[in-house]
Amino acid sequence: MSGATTFLPVRAAQAARRRRPSLWPLLSLVVALLIASPLLAVLVTALVPVGDAWRHILATTLPEMLRNSVLLAAMVGAITASAGALAAWLVTAFRFPFRPVLEVALLLPLAMPAYVCGYAYTWLLDVAGPVQTLLRDLTGLRWGQYWFPEIRSLPGAALVLGMVLYPYVYLLCRAAFLQQSVCLLEASRTLGHSLSRCFLRLALPMARPAIAGGVALALMETLADFGTVQHFAVPTFTTGIYEAWFGLGDRGAASQLAACLMGLVAVLLALEHASRGGRRFHPTTMRTPPLRPVPLTGWRAWLALLACAMPVVLGFLVPAGTLLVLMLQVGDPLAPGRFLPFARNSLVLSGITAAAAVLIAALIAWAARLHPSAPQRLAVRVAGLGYAIPGSVIAVGTLVPLALFDNALDAWMRARFGVSTGLLLSGGIAALVFAYLVRFLAVALSSVESGLARLRPSLRDAARVLGQRPGGAVLRVELPLARPSLLTAFILVFVDTMKELPATLIVRPFDFDTLAVRVYNLAADERLAEASTAALLIVLVGLLPVLALTRAMRRD
Repeated sequence: MSGATTFLPVRAAQAARRRRPSLWPLLSLVVALLIASPLLAVLVTALVPVGDAWRHILATTLPEMLRNSVLLAAMVGAITASAGALAAWLVTAFRFPFRPVLEVALLLPLAMPAYVCGYAYTWLLDVAGPVQTLLRDLTGLRWGQYWFPEIRSLPGAALVLGMVLYPYVYLLCRAAFLQQSVCLLEASRTLGHSLSRCFLRLALPMARPAIAGGVALALMETLADFGTVQHFAVPTFTTGIYEAWFGLGDRGAASQLAACLMGLVAVLLALEHASRGGRRFHPTTMRTPPLRPVPLTGWRAWLALLACAMPVVLGFLVPAGTLLVLMLQVGDPLAPGRFLPFARNSLVLSGITAAAAVLIAALIAWAARLHPSAPQRLAVRVAGLGYAIPGSVIAVGTLVPLALFDNALDAWMRARFGVSTGLLLSGGIAALVFAYLVRFLAVALSSVESGLARLRPSLRDAARVLGQRPGGAVLRVELPLARPSLLTAFILVFVDTMKELPATLIVRPFDFDTLAVRVYNLAADERLAEASTAALLIVLVGLLPVLALTRAMRRD
């Protein structure tokens, strides 16, 4: 009887703790709204009455911008999905010549900025470039007497963007294939299916969250790209936003175009999420031994080698080789020691932003997983919309609320204590890091959500049965299992921050330049040969975390 009397209060206390409202959902909502505040500022600005600039855009260039944006997104989506998923499956399931090298080399385009890659290809393949010059010298033909593909075109821009962005799909698919259950593949093989059919009928459908997450990142990066499409003379929503904002001086028209772009991205993400229905993609067995690659011989081995090597050649070796030649021929006139501040600033900003992005993404994603509700799902979608907005628009949307806060605080301090606080947030790197978080939080969210989608819900339930609270189950069970996805998110945000240009130009403090700013300042003056040095430094600095990611993936 005494045991029962002591047992009932314990059960009552446990029930009271279960009924106690959790602060994590509210905290995630607050953080999501804070991250989305620049986007809300853009939307508020878009509510201004329609002006002459918007009517002119609507009647003349808007249909062309919409068509080019949709076609460019479709082409880049097809290129990234096919190249990334196929390469990830080949290096995971097969053994062929140079496979260990290609396993690392397939990540190299992550460190290559798209606009730098576009500069290199136009210099190489333009009419006055070395390729066409050599062709005319060998054939004796003049320009106009032969056919040569136009690099400054919509397909050219799609190829450049696709070859630079496919590692998003490759990284997530590689992690998904490594964590898939071998039992399912072995059962499929015993039923007479070849590895190619296993890939199409089993491995590829199970990796759908990873493919969708990688393609979504590539599409949002494509829709928000400015340097490449402008250099290739392809009008898109982004070029229209820049022209309306800086050319026509109409912030309302630019905000209305940005709102249209945000709506387009939201529709794409909602359609993909709705198409999944109620399907789940986590394994149903705990047996997950490492997948043993199947050796390939003959023409199959060389075909696999070609399929994995082609993205590396087009996305990294050709532009990096072009930049290397230009650096050796001309190079930057600054002394090598002058680049150390640029590299230090880039590394500090990228490291802080990547760590903060992973922390915030984990908070929002796990809050939505532990407390599924419509507000939590909305918080995830709203916090991830910034990736589709051009960096300059986010920069302006960031400076507006931070400047209001700084001015209000400064006025209060002057009136109360007679002390001026100056620009505490908008005048330092805090504003720049915040703009980066708004821009790249979707990268971390996509990777974290993809990793959580592969975790069986029964793991958390088992931890709760053993006495763990929801937070303990996350820290002790789910967090170690999701470590590859968290590391992937950190690397992706780190490299993207290294390459970000528009937000850095607008928000950076005075005399605080990065490697990307140095490249832009030289390339804007058509001094690509001199910009090659800083561009190669961006590539080299970005390679270090990429190699660390590859090593961690192999160990896991």
